[in-house]
Amino acid sequence: MFTHNFKYTLKNLFKDRTLIFWTFAFPIILGTFFNMAFSNIENSESLNIIDIAIIENEEFKNNEIFTTVFENLSDENSEDRLFNTTYVTEEKAKELLENKDIIGYMKLEDENPKVIFNTNGIDQTIFKYVIEEITQTSEIITEMATKEISKQFVTGNFNIDYDELYDRIIKLAFEQEVELNNISNKNLSYTMIEFYTLIAMTCLYGGILGVVTINKSLANMSPQGKRVSVAPTNKIKVILSSVCASYLTQLIGIAILFVYTIFVLKVDYGNNLGLVVSLALAGCLAGLSIGTFVGTIFKTNENTKTGIIISITMLGCFLSGMMGITMKYIVDKNIPIINKLNPASMITDGFYSLYYYDTLDRYIFNLTSLLIFSAVLIIISYISIRRQKYDSI
Repeated sequence: MFTHNFKYTLKNLFKDRTLIFWTFAFPIILGTFFNMAFSNIENSESLNIIDIAIIENEEFKNNEIFTTVFENLSDENSEDRLFNTTYVTEEKAKELLENKDIIGYMKLEDENPKVIFNTNGIDQTIFKYVIEEITQTSEIITEMATKEISKQFVTGNFNIDYDELYDRIIKLAFEQEVELNNISNKNLSYTMIEFYTLIAMTCLYGGILGVVTINKSLANMSPQGKRVSVAPTNKIKVILSSVCASYLTQLIGIAILFVYTIFVLKVDYGNNLGLVVSLALAGCLAGLSIGTFVGTIFKTNENTKTGIIISITMLGCFLSGMMGITMKYIVDKNIPIINKLNPASMITDGFYSLYYYDTLDRYIFNLTSLLIFSAVLIIISYISIRRQKYDSI
């Protein structure tokens, strides 16, 4: 019975032109528009030389670590050049900052660096990060020098070769050097969020399949559901076979979308293709669980249920960045709980973590959240179906 109903449901789903359009055709059409709109939007997104100023007071001139580091990071002949540094007085630095000729300046006071900005941004963050690293390294060198000198005095050796000690400490301090690599051309792709939300939308549109499947299994929704209810068969087994057919249909749709975006639109989902597929599978399950939930909980006609699914999907995709990339960051910053419960955001954030991060913690969190989300809705749907009774059919 399971196999027969599985084949029957699969055949009917592929005959429904509306379902085929929303599951197969619409994501491809939307992906094509995304590619046309964003194909050349990021050609210039690389890490540029940052204009900064340094207050050239006596304390800075006498601090060999700061002067050496900024000299190396501002070397015009170096491929690793990070800053375009101007050494000026404090009054001149304020003038340059006011005229937006620099992004900020640093003043060294009592061996403590003070950084002044007018605005916040990635360049300011890099400048501040470099200064923090220099400060930490300076503290390490001071601590190591103190220990070495104390050790020499304890052993009774008062003839210290300070040049040799300095070279040794510098070598030890910089053994674990932190490098700033320009990987922006490879990884900095804001518009990838659009394609992530496209995948999320396709996964969640599987809810439409779930609604159709559930409606055809409920006696108060369709003639087929009446026959299922009175037939001497296991009702749950019939519904399960129908849901499995819907899930397979959904997987075929998402597979076609992946093939189209990767090989035709040349979208780069990164090197972890297995993890990308796993997240998509979980996303499809989440979409189908939403469909079964809406199909069993809401006592209304099929068109209204489909409208609810589309509304949920589009709202979720909107909050996760489909209609505006910055919306995802606004929600994450101000109301993070919304995207923690938003399946579309779970999917896009999982892809995002694979593309930008070298650890899987955030990916696993999103994958687990999707599975828990799906399990909760499936359990609620199961309980609802089990409790449904009819006075007459």
